[in-house]
Amino acid sequence: MKTLTTAATALSLALLAPAVHAAEATAQVQDREGNDLGAVRVADTPSGMALATLTLVNLPEGVLAVHLHETGDCSAEDFSSAGGHIAGEHSHGVLSEDGPHPGDMPNLTVKADGSGEAEVFLSLLEVERDLLDEDGGAFVIHGGVDDYESQPAGDAGDRIGCGVFEERE
Repeated sequence: MKTLTTAATALSLALLAPAVHAAEATAQVQDREGNDLGAVRVADTPSGMALATLTLVNLPEGVLAVHLHETGDCSAEDFSSAGGHIAGEHSHGVLSEDGPHPGDMPNLTVKADGSGEAEVFLSLLEVERDLLDEDGGAFVIHGGVDDYESQPAGDAGDRIGCGVFEERE
């Protein structure tokens, strides 16, 4: 009888517990000419951090800055329509005393074949709040390197790629 009661209690708690919804968003990234540069997926994790998975192609070899930007709009020719970094209450960069922004990410090393892959944990980012809010969010690739502290936003160079985040079902 005790086993049956314990099982019934466990089942009741499971049914009453709120459903855990791990929000996910994906962005298909393109360059200024509309060429495919790959995709970025960001998902909330049970630990409270977000995990960004970058699978990018057709990029110039070297080290490039990548960031999450505040507006889901890549329509401007120079991608300025994506706005600034998702900033919150923080300064830019992990080397800044008040940093980093929730949208700050490590620089991406691109191989000779033009591919760059990375997985990045973001402790200050929430997918629904930051990427799927009313004005959306964007992933931006810059043509230079982020120094992780300069204002504005690391002097990372021109925006060479952009993708708007959409909710992943």
